[in-house]
Amino acid sequence: MNKESYEFLRAMEETPSPSGFEQPVQRIVRRRMKAIADTIETDVHGNVIVGLNPKGTPRVMLAGHCDQIGMMVRYISDQGFLSFAPIGGIDAQLLPGLRVTVHGGRKPVNGVIGRKPIHLMRDKPNEPAKIDMNDLVIDIGAKNKADATKRVSVGDPVTFQLGMSPLNGDLVVSPGFDNKVGTFVVMEALRLAAAKKIRCALFAVSTVQEEIGLRGSRTSCFGIDPLVGIAVDVTHASDYPGVEKKDVGEITLGRGPVIERGANINPKVHELLVQTAKRKRIGHQLSAAPGATGTDANAIQISRAGVAAGLVSIPNRYMHTPVEVVSLADLEAAAKLIAETIAQIDGKTNFIPQ
Repeated sequence: MNKESYEFLRAMEETPSPSGFEQPVQRIVRRRMKAIADTIETDVHGNVIVGLNPKGTPRVMLAGHCDQIGMMVRYISDQGFLSFAPIGGIDAQLLPGLRVTVHGGRKPVNGVIGRKPIHLMRDKPNEPAKIDMNDLVIDIGAKNKADATKRVSVGDPVTFQLGMSPLNGDLVVSPGFDNKVGTFVVMEALRLAAAKKIRCALFAVSTVQEEIGLRGSRTSCFGIDPLVGIAVDVTHASDYPGVEKKDVGEITLGRGPVIERGANINPKVHELLVQTAKRKRIGHQLSAAPGATGTDANAIQISRAGVAAGLVSIPNRYMHTPVEVVSLADLEAAAKLIAETIAQIDGKTNFIPQ
């Protein structure tokens, strides 16, 4: 991956964007795409819509949501400890012992989610205690409530401590790969498409609030009114212990993006993606999606009178944890696959299943 693209990804990963609080990341997207796009708009919902050849035919939408799971401060005790509620799907079992950051004030505030030491626990030693998120608090080192409220407020968003780090080879680890990598891929795909003479109108959208109900894709798709919509999200890798291939398929990091097939997916879009991958010798994997996928593709498909939807997924280990792992090569391959697919679409391309 070239240095500029890597720094774009790193900047997004190290910037907070819990659902409903995506503005800091959206500023990074607008800054990155300013020199490439023909148009850039931010709608009232907060979606950033980057356009290329906007008067072309047909209209094609790419969607990758930039929001990440997080938490929100909902109460500050007299002792200065913060109670919180989840934003999106968070496993309470992961939280004790984590370092977190509270955002919203003049500067980020570091905190920890502590837990009573094992020496003081009265549960049976061989039976793990059940963790209730309502019993957990964030400790920011405040002396009391007055001290805490000088730095944080009720309603402030909270994230896992952010940061992207390399692992072996081209693997990287960070919280928030779900799904800032989707935003990264659709913007990289548009950048690659800009070097081609595309005939369709292309709109790459950094969507918001996917983790709490696919909200940004619903509103932005309704506004763009595309014929074709391709979402990019993460999917569960099955190349590590504890994940059954029979449950999620055979999905491996480093073997390329995953092209989904099923009821949420237009057959013509699926076929075009697969044929393009084979013709351009882009490594890819297949996944079965018999029903709704739970991604932006689901909202896109049923917008207005219907959209020819596709879904390209990035293999991801340890989804919705602070240590999500992806392959940089998979991200590059996904962007190339989508850009090459877009280059083949014009006003004569038929997406009606027959």
